Amino acid sequence: MRLLPALAVVAVLATGCSSGGSDPMPGMPGMTDPPPAGLPHESTPPVPGLNPLPGMPAVPDPHDVDAAAGPGMLSPAVAADKPLVYVPHSGSGDVWVIDPATFQVVAKYPAGKELQHVVPSWDLRTLYATDDRGDHVLPFDPRTGQPGKPFPVVDPYNMYFTPDGRYAISVAERLRKLVWYDPHTWQVHDETPAPDCAGIDHADFSPDGRTAVFTCEFAGRVAVVDVPSHRLTRMIDMPHRNTRMGPQDIKLAPDGSVYYIADSDANGLWVLDGAATHVLRFIPTGHGAHGLYLSRDAKQLYVTNRHEGSVSVLDAHTGAPVTTWRLPGGGSPDMGNVTADGTQLWLSGRYDKVVYVLSTKDGSLIRKIPVGSEPHGLCVWPQPGRYSLGHTGITR
Repeated sequence: MRLLPALAVVAVLATGCSSGGSDPMPGMPGMTDPPPAGLPHESTPPVPGLNPLPGMPAVPDPHDVDAAAGPGMLSPAVAADKPLVYVPHSGSGDVWVIDPATFQVVAKYPAGKELQHVVPSWDLRTLYATDDRGDHVLPFDPRTGQPGKPFPVVDPYNMYFTPDGRYAISVAERLRKLVWYDPHTWQVHDETPAPDCAGIDHADFSPDGRTAVFTCEFAGRVAVVDVPSHRLTRMIDMPHRNTRMGPQDIKLAPDGSVYYIADSDANGLWVLDGAATHVLRFIPTGHGAHGLYLSRDAKQLYVTNRHEGSVSVLDAHTGAPVTTWRLPGGGSPDMGNVTADGTQLWLSGRYDKVVYVLSTKDGSLIRKIPVGSEPHGLCVWPQPGRYSLGHTGITR
């Protein structure tokens, strides 16, 4: 950790808080007013192209790492895949499949004990439903939508792939470590212990592919990992460490200048500099900020506020608020993704046994689809892009 930048942020945080004795904000134990959002935008992004991770596809546009995943930019690898939405359920331990053309559930597959996410492989040819309690994944063939044979993986709460496609990373939340697999043989290569990263769960990668930042939900910090060596290089504390439902999803800005980190208990986003050394500022969004998704043109960032039934829309480059979409009657929007054409945002309703389909034009609710118990990291397929970094479909 860099103590001086961290102390500077804490000082700014203190100026934005009322004096001692004030009541904490609802849903934010111990935290009073959030720090101001208008701090100087310090950008220290790694420069793509100077020393990229060997084997990683070249970044086509240094100002937009997601440029190859624009509207309708489907690779030949996925052109024949069936358009389907895969919904894993943490409560009922199964995967439901929805036809996005009719909004009808077309299949239900028992998949294990506690399904968390459906994750596209690096080469876009397999979808993996992760079961952390059952210690296995269930592969799906995206051409047919049919499941294959499950195989063992250590505590796969979430799963990512290195930008060069060389490793699959099981994010072993329960065990506080990363387990690096050969994605073809599924043999363990090595492990990265992260004992101080309680609740390790979500990640994103730098533009050059050499750095991964993982959130620590129950520790109020993030873990920075060197991708070539698989070494944990440093821990960075948030200016206010929420340890109940703290740092959740994380998303790199399109130009690589910053990482946005959703903090559920803080009700907003911490902004980490692009070099992953210190926190710059805080952006309030709504109660229970959780999932982060870019619009298909990478101009807007969607933030799911799970505890208030809303989605905050921000400028993806500056973090400036654009608007807020509120679900009729409230809800619990969680994880999901944007459709290939960019016109719809699909989200699981974690606590309401539904899936929401929102128009990205105005945030209106197109459909609310009843599903099973505790729907979580749903996958909308196919997705544009050349390769997948994992989660519910981070493609570049």
